[in-house]
Amino acid sequence: MKKIALIEDDADLYALLKYNLEKEGFALVGAQTGKGAIDLCRRERPDLILLDIMLPDSDGLDICKGIRSHPELAHIPVIFLTARASETDRIVGLELGANDYIVKPFFIRELIARIKIQFRGQQTFTRALKAAGLELDRNSCRVRLNGELLALTATEFRLLEFLMSRPGVVFSREQLLDAVWGHDRAVTDRTVDVYILRLRQKIEPDTANPTFIRSVRGFGYSFNENVAEQEIERAVAGQA
Repeated sequence: MKKIALIEDDADLYALLKYNLEKEGFALVGAQTGKGAIDLCRRERPDLILLDIMLPDSDGLDICKGIRSHPELAHIPVIFLTARASETDRIVGLELGANDYIVKPFFIRELIARIKIQFRGQQTFTRALKAAGLELDRNSCRVRLNGELLALTATEFRLLEFLMSRPGVVFSREQLLDAVWGHDRAVTDRTVDVYILRLRQKIEPDTANPTFIRSVRGFGYSFNENVAEQEIERAVAGQA
């Protein structure tokens, strides 16, 4: 089931869209203010975002820019819903990274059709991540090492998922803080080091010589792309 995040301040329109989208088989989460919209999306991880531009406490354009600059959300399609109908407004919205721009009032069936168009182009979302005996299941939020269930906290799980889903990419501590802890946080760079150490103690056979999570001196941390590639090669060989 695809999940849609709806950020819309008009209570009647919000209720109408919620009813029709859920009737169509989508799961819906959202808010009627812009405050906290990015953290909502980071927490809920929707497959698509419907975003009003003229919100009572925020500018939808700024929210879109924040989504596109966020490493965990940048790939999610964004459709603007707005009363701004000028050519300039459309161009600005699309140039900021929106995938589509729908002017109010609109037909519900047209909106649903445009949503489905966005989903056609999406790659299949991998629910399970695997690498050299380490398996992370996004559905159950569980991690196993060589078949044995590991006791990870929610934050440890999010951190491992973020790194594991992007093998070979080096992230700074600040980028990891934004992606895992969010913008509204009261933690420091040192927090990342502490959680990386905790993860290594749970997933690494030898914490002094880590296999999965690499330290890149002067930059940050990365999930070892070599173990991820080995897993892909085994899967391909199994299909041959």
